[in-house]
Amino acid sequence: MNNEIGTRYAPNKIEKKLYSFWLEKGYFSPKKDGPKYSIVIPPPNITGKIHMGHALNITLQDILVRFKRMNGYKTLWLPGEDHAGIATQTAVEKNLEKEGKKREELGREKFLEIVWEWANTYRKTIKDQIKAIGASVDWSRERFTLDEGLSKAVRKVFVSLYKKGLIYRGKYIVNWCPRCKTVLSDEEVEHKEHEGKLYYIRYPFADGAGEIVIATTRPETMLGDTAVAVSPSDERYKNLVGKEVILPLIGRKLKIIADPYVDPEFGTGALKVTPAHDPNDYLIGQRNNLEFINIFNDDTTLNENAGKYQGLGRDTAREKIVEDLEKEGYLVKVETLQHSVGHCYRCDTVIEPMLMDQWFVKMEPLAKRAIEAVENGEVKFYPDRWKKVYLNWMYEIRDWCISRQLWWGHRIPIWYCKDCGHINVSEEEVHVCEKCGSTNLRQEEDVLDTWFSSALWPFSTLGWPDETSDLKEFYPTNVLVTGFDIIFFWVARMIMMGYEFMGEKPFSDVYIHQLVRDKFGRKMSKSLGNGIDPLDVIEDYGADPMRFSLALLAAQGRDIKLDLKHIETSKKFANKIWNATRFVILNLKDFEKEELNNLNLSDRWILSKLQKTIKNVTSAIESYDFNLAAREIYNFFWDELCDWYIEVSKPRLNSEDKTVVQNVLVKVLDNSLKLLHPFMPFITEELWQKLPTDGESITISEWPKIDDNLIDETAEKRFELLKNIIKGIRNVKAEVNIPQSKKVNIVSTIKFDQEEELYIKTLAKVESISYSNMKPEKAASAYVDNENEIFVELGNLIDIDTEVKRLTKKIEKLEKDAEKFRKKLNNKKFLEGAPEEIIEETKEKLSNIEGQIEKIKKILKSLM
Repeated sequence: MNNEIGTRYAPNKIEKKLYSFWLEKGYFSPKKDGPKYSIVIPPPNITGKIHMGHALNITLQDILVRFKRMNGYKTLWLPGEDHAGIATQTAVEKNLEKEGKKREELGREKFLEIVWEWANTYRKTIKDQIKAIGASVDWSRERFTLDEGLSKAVRKVFVSLYKKGLIYRGKYIVNWCPRCKTVLSDEEVEHKEHEGKLYYIRYPFADGAGEIVIATTRPETMLGDTAVAVSPSDERYKNLVGKEVILPLIGRKLKIIADPYVDPEFGTGALKVTPAHDPNDYLIGQRNNLEFINIFNDDTTLNENAGKYQGLGRDTAREKIVEDLEKEGYLVKVETLQHSVGHCYRCDTVIEPMLMDQWFVKMEPLAKRAIEAVENGEVKFYPDRWKKVYLNWMYEIRDWCISRQLWWGHRIPIWYCKDCGHINVSEEEVHVCEKCGSTNLRQEEDVLDTWFSSALWPFSTLGWPDETSDLKEFYPTNVLVTGFDIIFFWVARMIMMGYEFMGEKPFSDVYIHQLVRDKFGRKMSKSLGNGIDPLDVIEDYGADPMRFSLALLAAQGRDIKLDLKHIETSKKFANKIWNATRFVILNLKDFEKEELNNLNLSDRWILSKLQKTIKNVTSAIESYDFNLAAREIYNFFWDELCDWYIEVSKPRLNSEDKTVVQNVLVKVLDNSLKLLHPFMPFITEELWQKLPTDGESITISEWPKIDDNLIDETAEKRFELLKNIIKGIRNVKAEVNIPQSKKVNIVSTIKFDQEEELYIKTLAKVESISYSNMKPEKAASAYVDNENEIFVELGNLIDIDTEVKRLTKKIEKLEKDAEKFRKKLNNKKFLEGAPEEIIEETKEKLSNIEGQIEKIKKILKSLM
């Protein structure tokens, strides 16, 4: 084993080398004989580079997978990418537009060739980025939502649901994007507040006896009106129900109807009903058997049903119609109002509700089992509050519009017979109509919603519909790690499809991870220019510091405010790990492995603390408290191992009798690196291989086991006392301006043995220790409890009077600072308006100042 170690931590020199080593050895393929543990990666979209949210998602999954692999599980973490229908097609079309090309000019076949080139390029880019993060995924099982195996699964599911009567085609009001020329699901529509106008329009009665005034935000859609509706409870209009009005500008007769949907408080309480262009009006139209008149073409220009306005775009039509209404005396008034307007989530175009023929899945029958699974705990959400969000959506679930007017995606496996009109549905390509034998067939042009293939991901990636060994062994998977924004798009649909086609849940746990925001708490976006590219971070700091920072910040239920300072702190920690390991390796001359006997106090203390750290890190990872696990190992490694144990070990390492301390250091370091490995795989692998340990890689090494025989509460208590005494002596020196290197004499009421005296003298730079129950003159108290006290003799080291005055002034200044923070925390406006983290930060600052005041007061009291 080559145990030469460089003088500094250089991640760029080790990361690619180690990832290649892991791949060559095949460590990421499931090989152990233990219980299975499987995760399918949420497949990134092939629309660009991964972002910091992906980096968090991948890091958390890798922590779980590496942890389970080291615990003897047969692990499979399956990677893959999503074809991302509308997103990818939009991106490719924008690229073509720069070249002056349109997909319609290229034709379907040529356009799809170009998109496949794009897909192959970006799949490789994404793969390289996931490797750079250190993800221990099994690349031999990589999948893509458009590969042949998944396409086969998609066709089988479609045909099966169709034959069960759960897929149907029907006219329905849908969200239409005129830019992308496709329907969008409700979840793909982003609602934004707009300042709009409310137009009040007279609709005269057909008999000439007066009028009714309606209020609308979209006067152009009045061309498709087929009724005027009022609330059945509205006394103002009770006698008008059944009367007819004339539709202004068009002259069509409309009936006044009563419908409970109408809000008497909005506008005038009278509503124009346009069933083909508003989802709520659509339902009113169904309830009241109204005519459905579509006035738009698919590019939102007005069609032949718009009369003289035919050919105008919707915005131009609005202006012209308002102008004509005013000219002809129908416009009563116009008011401004704030209202929510739906936009396409991809291109930001205002969507148009349109009545169209589309393909739908009946969701209610599929939802029942998926609701039960979460209600009874078969599938658990972490944090638990997302369970309620999931269930609320599932209780109100609507049928899912699965057809998209795109070319990129899974083409719907439907063939229409042009001769007899029969619909042929098949997993294989149809050439002959099954009803009449005609070969005059036309395949459905539309493709399936991207989420249709994604819904099958946990089992289609394992080989379904074939009965593969992977499917038998690794389904259901154990956990899904994903963001809250796709609970409805993806998580719910996977649960439904899992029960429908596998008869079993797709996963047991759903961990909803945090949103990564910038340091000010803003969402990272291109428009704000505040994104942090994980690849840039890896280049500048290394993958391990980025991973460790994300884990440290990943508190359940709280968004991450990411500042590069966090990464810098983790880089310092990585340096600390490197330097501590280097120190130990350089002090392993003549090392001989032996059983741990003849342990002194510090040995017993560090080994006892190690057992508790193993217990706490293990427990935290198992409960998805990644931040607690990371904090636990950070504190142990930096504070306990580096700042204390290594320091007290230095004299022993220079003595002839160094075997015991060498063995303790190797054991503690070996276990510490293993605890760190899921969080920081690269540095731990590089260093672990240089220690005198058994095994070829930390990746497949055994997770540390707790040895109850090494838990020593007495040693912990005694060593903690020594730590507090040493810190107290250092604190006295700091407060009275004595250099830490300057040796002092102390007087103690506590008796120490020879080993303990050595610790105090070495770490606190103490010349001599004397024992007395009397406080010496000119001495400051360094430690005090109910029974004991330690004094630092100051003698001629300082001018007592001067120090008393200085410390008194310091307390006065600190008290003023503390009072500022107290006032803030007593201010109701501050507590109600400030973000939670700012309030916590203020409390912490106050606590620190109050702690300082307390320490100085003790020193001051002992000096006087």
